Amino acid sequence: MIKIANPLAAASLALAVVAPFALQAKPTKHRARKPAAVHERHVACTVLGCQPIPAACYPKEEHTSGGIPTGFDQIICPPGVWPF
Repeated sequence: MIKIANPLAAASLALAVVAPFALQAKPTKHRARKPAAVHERHVACTVLGCQPIPAACYPKEEHTSGGIPTGFDQIICPPGVWPF
C-alpha cells in the first residue's frame, strides 16, 4: 500500500490529470436535416392565359401551320391527364 505524504497535493495532482478530460465538450448528436425537396412549378402561357401545369405535363412552344412561333405555349399531357 502506498502512503501519501500530503493528501492535498495528491488530490490536486489527480484533479490536474483528470480535469482536462472531464471538461472536454461531449459531441452532440444532431442529425443533419436535409432540405425538403422543392418541386419547381412550371407555368405555361397559352391563348387562355398563364397557368401552372400538372407534373405529368410539359409546355411546348406553339407554332402556326407555316412554322412561325405564335408566342404562346401548348400544354402537352399523356393520355388520361387533363391539363385544366
